[in-house]
Amino acid sequence: MANERKFSSKVVDGIEQAPARAMLRATGFDKADFSKPQIGVASLWSMVTPCNMHINTLADQAVIGADNAGAKGVLFNTITISDGIANGTIGMKYSLVSREVIADSIETVVGCQGFDGLVTIGGCDKNMPGCVMAMARLDRPSVFVYGGTIRPGKNRTDIVSVFEAVGKHAKGEYDLIDVEQIEETAIPGPGSCGGMYTANTMASAIEALGLSLPGSSAMEAESPEKLEDCRRASAAVKMLLEQDIRPSHILTRKAFENAITVIIALGGSTNAVLHMLALANIVNVPLSLDDFTEIGQRVPVLSDLRPSGKYLMSELIEIGGIQPLMKRLLNKGLLHGDCLTVTGKTLAENLAEVEDYPADQQIIRDFDNPVKATSHLVVLKGNLSPTGAVAKISGKEGLAFTGSARVFHSEEEALAAILDGTVVKGDVIVIRYEGPKGGPGMREMLSPTSAVMGKGLGNDVALITDGRFSGGSHGFVVGHVTPEAMDGGPIAVVENGDTISIDAQSMEIKLHISDEELAQRLSQWQKPEPRYRRGVLAKFAANVTSAAEGALTDVDLDL
Repeated sequence: MANERKFSSKVVDGIEQAPARAMLRATGFDKADFSKPQIGVASLWSMVTPCNMHINTLADQAVIGADNAGAKGVLFNTITISDGIANGTIGMKYSLVSREVIADSIETVVGCQGFDGLVTIGGCDKNMPGCVMAMARLDRPSVFVYGGTIRPGKNRTDIVSVFEAVGKHAKGEYDLIDVEQIEETAIPGPGSCGGMYTANTMASAIEALGLSLPGSSAMEAESPEKLEDCRRASAAVKMLLEQDIRPSHILTRKAFENAITVIIALGGSTNAVLHMLALANIVNVPLSLDDFTEIGQRVPVLSDLRPSGKYLMSELIEIGGIQPLMKRLLNKGLLHGDCLTVTGKTLAENLAEVEDYPADQQIIRDFDNPVKATSHLVVLKGNLSPTGAVAKISGKEGLAFTGSARVFHSEEEALAAILDGTVVKGDVIVIRYEGPKGGPGMREMLSPTSAVMGKGLGNDVALITDGRFSGGSHGFVVGHVTPEAMDGGPIAVVENGDTISIDAQSMEIKLHISDEELAQRLSQWQKPEPRYRRGVLAKFAANVTSAAEGALTDVDLDL
């Protein structure tokens, strides 16, 4: 039998640990608790965002679940930020940085307190990968719980509806009252953004990896099912302790292939590319942008979900969530059924009794009628991005675009130019110095992309950036351009009026100047001064890797 108290015993056993026990008695421990395995419950509760405002209730249920399973649940908190609130402002520079801070903070508490197992409960874009990155680093029996999706707003609106209303106002289609009415009703309560944006994408990917209980990714935030999910998660950790099943046993190369397959089938966010690369790096699983290309050639987009599609996550939940889709993918030979999961069973065993979707549903397409026959996540390379960029091409935007560069050195400059009419049909909007180092923090471009759609330019312009995109972004957009401008990548020397072509079929992004001209421009380029010299943004910029490697600060140190 596994040693269920491998870590907590060092904190509470023996006469010399009497002071520690005294401190813990004050927090609610009694004598019997000291002989139980301790399960930490990392709560991402916060009132800074609706995505996480209910998680205190969920965390309480996880503690109850641990106690009922014969362990001792111990609740602690860490931070979160809100992409939806910060988007379009300098505050968004802290978004990707928060992923690293969250992972660091969970690792710090669990490592210090000697918890034997861990439940993490997250509900927004960066705290979810931050949770699983910490789970991977600690490699103790762990389960991730998704906080759940939000219910639709009035007239099936959501947060992206509000962003796009801003563009429609600039176009003259909406007046201020129209915008205010959408603003007031689009976010009706707790939960993460309601389409297949980054939160729902990552919840689905984490379940496909095997780190969440089956069905955890497809529950509403305010539901009896989500409360039960939290109780069951802690009981699962107790079982994992008994069997000594850890993230390192689950996070295999095959598990990552499963996650990528599900991300593609769902039409998920480009941010998932960044997070999968980062997590794989932590557990030393070889994974690169090229793997997304290879898997994407055989996996179709099957879901008609927002932002590119019609339906909301709550509507997918009503017909069974992602489990029937995963079973379809398994039966088609596109998933590895032998992967271990946090149930202690394989993926195939978890899916054995899952029933298919209702015959009349319209959300998940059949394999002979896909939304797109190959992946919407297209890795582009070329003289403008030698080490790769990530495009989100559903096919509705077309598969190629050639236009004239209109260059901006920040998201704010680009947004102003879109709203005031400077950006016109045929432009390729280039937003640079927004990469992991240059921003720093690799801001999402949801405000500019939503403004483009709201202005009615979605089919007429393209946007490329060394920053990244919200899961809510759609249109002809290319992010994660590497090397980034701050590293002297070719995007740093694009000039207004240059012709740029983007081809999703040949998977090429090209700046139409000669090799000699490009080399001359690069030789004359001078690196800008850092925007920050102290604080968390400066530390992130000094340590972060390329977006092609996951924009990670947790790297092997060659000391």
